Amino acid sequence: MTMKLEKFAKVLAVTVISCSIVVGCKSPQRLTPLPGRGQTSSVGGEGPGRAIEPVSPVRTDDSISSKPVAAGGGATTTLPLNTWSAAADQPFKRDTVYFEYDKSVVKASEVSKVERVASGMKSGQYAGKAVRIEGHCDERGTEEYNRSLGERRALAIREKLVSLGLDPQMIDTVSYGEDRPVDPGHTEAAWSKNRRGDFILLEPPGGGGRGGASR
Repeated sequence: MTMKLEKFAKVLAVTVISCSIVVGCKSPQRLTPLPGRGQTSSVGGEGPGRAIEPVSPVRTDDSISSKPVAAGGGATTTLPLNTWSAAADQPFKRDTVYFEYDKSVVKASEVSKVERVASGMKSGQYAGKAVRIEGHCDERGTEEYNRSLGERRALAIREKLVSLGLDPQMIDTVSYGEDRPVDPGHTEAAWSKNRRGDFILLEPPGGGGRGGASR
């Protein structure tokens, strides 16, 4: 009887060890993926199937202030660029930068437009004024993604302007995503016009800048 119990105990021990080995060889427990870590979105910006990207604030330069400008009584003050208004004269309307589908890289064919804006802003004709870059997208994709994409487009143009010698403190950026199409159509021809970055000449409250704008 004792020998039977010993034999049964050995068989039981071998079985337990075998089960432990099998369990130990199983794949790791599936973990919930973190957003943006290789996860893909079914509805991305301007089209499906791309990696999720963090959505940044619509405006990125609220904290950037202009250089001191004249205030009442001859004093100077530093005003955030988002408090400035569009000048009456808008000389850069023809220099709109257009982007490829779901891209935020300034194409070689569009660089000359950025160069014209940089040259104009540095010429002295618009001394005391600043420039705002507005990023836009076409209607496809989620609103959140397109806001982020519009921001990246505006920042890409801003980076080009800075590389051309423009003072970064005099450049404001804002993204409107898909909210302000220039063409309301639903064709590629319309969408290509809406994937863009616009330049807006700004002047401080009270029109403190010199030259360029007439009121």
